[in-house]
Amino acid sequence: MKTTTTTWFDLPDRLSAKAEPSRIANDDRHFREVARSLDLTRTDLAARLDASRRRPGGAGRAALDRDLETHRLSARLRSFGRHGVDLCLGRIVREDDPEPIWVGRLGLTDEEGNRVLVDWRSPVAEAFFGATHANPMGLVSRRRYRWTGGRVTDYWDEVFTEEGMRDNASLDDQSAFLASLGSSRSSRMRDVLGTIQSDQDAIIRAGSRGALVVDGGPGTGKTVVALHRTAYLLYSDPRLGHSRGGVLFVGPHVPYLSYVSDVLPSLGEEGVLTCTVRDLVPEGEDAPAEADPRVALLKSRAAMVAAIEPAVGLYEEPPREGLTVETPWAEVRLGPEDWEVAFDAPSPGTPHNEAREEVWEALVEILVEKHDDEEVDAPHDLLRRVLRQDTDLVDAVHRAWPLLDADDLVGDLWTVPAYLRRCAPWLTPEEVGLLQRTEPKAWTVSDLPLLDAARLRLGDAGAERRRRRREAAAEAERRQVETVIDDLIAADDDGEGLVTMLRHPDLRRNLVDDDPVGRSRPEQLAGPFAHVVVDEAQELTDAEWQMLLARCPSRSLTIVGDRAQARHGFTESWQERLARVGLTQVSLASLTVNYRTPEEVMAEAAPVIRAAVPDANVPTSVRSSGVPVRHADVAHRDAVVADWLARHDDGVACVIGDPGFEGSSRVRSLSPELAKGLEFDLVVLVDPDRWGDGVEGAVDRYVAMTRSTRELVVLTTPG
Repeated sequence: MKTTTTTWFDLPDRLSAKAEPSRIANDDRHFREVARSLDLTRTDLAARLDASRRRPGGAGRAALDRDLETHRLSARLRSFGRHGVDLCLGRIVREDDPEPIWVGRLGLTDEEGNRVLVDWRSPVAEAFFGATHANPMGLVSRRRYRWTGGRVTDYWDEVFTEEGMRDNASLDDQSAFLASLGSSRSSRMRDVLGTIQSDQDAIIRAGSRGALVVDGGPGTGKTVVALHRTAYLLYSDPRLGHSRGGVLFVGPHVPYLSYVSDVLPSLGEEGVLTCTVRDLVPEGEDAPAEADPRVALLKSRAAMVAAIEPAVGLYEEPPREGLTVETPWAEVRLGPEDWEVAFDAPSPGTPHNEAREEVWEALVEILVEKHDDEEVDAPHDLLRRVLRQDTDLVDAVHRAWPLLDADDLVGDLWTVPAYLRRCAPWLTPEEVGLLQRTEPKAWTVSDLPLLDAARLRLGDAGAERRRRRREAAAEAERRQVETVIDDLIAADDDGEGLVTMLRHPDLRRNLVDDDPVGRSRPEQLAGPFAHVVVDEAQELTDAEWQMLLARCPSRSLTIVGDRAQARHGFTESWQERLARVGLTQVSLASLTVNYRTPEEVMAEAAPVIRAAVPDANVPTSVRSSGVPVRHADVAHRDAVVADWLARHDDGVACVIGDPGFEGSSRVRSLSPELAKGLEFDLVVLVDPDRWGDGVEGAVDRYVAMTRSTRELVVLTTPG
């Protein structure tokens, strides 16, 4: 038998000791099995997907099941197509079993059902991430791989027992992790799954009930935890599956979402919706900040959002005047008590605009009963048609329960003082005056929570119109398909083959898209969601929290943030803040180790934030870059950047606080606020002392400084 010499190891000469066959032969054998099983899995998934697409969909539940299965198989095939043998993260050996357990990004089995890789989220893989020397979790040893271009370019071993120490000669303990910290950054968040630390993993695997706050300073891996926890919960908790609402991931700004966009798909989760708070409302894209901080403060309160309910309620008060309705058979009277009964008909929680149809049906039913009382011979179906064509009745209903537009409703609050006083009676006359403006729809970021609450409370006035349009479009497409099929059948000479298949009614139905218009992104983001993950949550106002809670009736949330990075201050505890916005079932987990920022940078950053926030949770760095923080004149900005580019063939840099600097593919130009959540090999601050005073200025400087993973340069203007 011919033996293969293929190896998945490509170790540099300096690691020649690790390339000894006795150390890697078992790994190579298993990688070959991974490659073989991966090919079989892809082939099987492709065949099943093809069969699913060919299978008649039927109607109703059968069609839905077929579509869900097709979607599931497509997503799984894409997930397995993203990786090769580098699906394998590493292996562990347990004290109670000498056979290694191989841990992968995804679970993988061979044709006989034997487990080739266990999914990193499975319980058996927990020790791969969670074991420490203080708590080995039953492990003898652990090996982690570094993959580059489909080959292992380094690996690291850890042992947890004396037996493991004797049997393993390539010991590195934390080298895998430390090596990953020192690697160059890019425009996308790097893959860190293989080096998740035990403190992070414990939070990732925490249960989904209630709200979990992940509190930690810069560089502690909060974003890593948030993203991997999202993937873990979708795997482990069937209550959060996409068919039951799925997960919404909310980030602080667009550059952040772009930075983390590859992480969830690389973990096998492609169906998670990601957005910023601005994205939840169509007006958010172009809305500027509120110019007057006093107005912003008033609108930031949850009570202001609560004013939407009485604002709508004003249009749901039954008329106090009666109405006589004439029909061809009789005259009947609608009294005030009849209007009250009809206005009570909508089910609790029914949006205002959608409830009008229920009010109308209740009124028609009342009128039909009154006709019956008159003992007139009026067929009910005909009577209902006559009532719907009664102009006076229709106009009366439209006046009594008008369709409302969220823009108009909120705009009226800012332009009609009496309306605002009625809806928000706690406001002082001075505050009512402060909130008034001449242009009702000059929307700002502070208006977004009220617009959102108004839309959720009102519902969509055009929903019925769009539904009819979708049905009309589907019917038009159906007629077109029928015409094409009939023409093909008519042109067929022998009535055999493909044309015979075209006669099948299921095929005809499946050729038509029943929803050709589709759902818009705002409609998708309206929820509800089974779980919501919020990163940089310390920045949210109480009003913005209402936007998220309205989309998460389960109150199952992962809340990630750092009180010391709140630009507008955060003097309460997390529990106090969240209780105020309506979350009472809250647990807290803290991250205190800074894995990103070197000691040299933190030594200068810590005093900056502690001067403004004395109780700031400043994390402890685990490494040193050996590069001191440099200070120079602003005139040296371009020279600093050019010198760094000349010395580094890879990595990314960022100039923060200089709008005049034009960025490039490797050097970004950002404001302090938009740099939040990102990381760079080199960070250049331009005149940070001029960014502002108080907490806001200190937070901006602290956040900007701690974006650095290697070098920090602070530039100032002389004088």
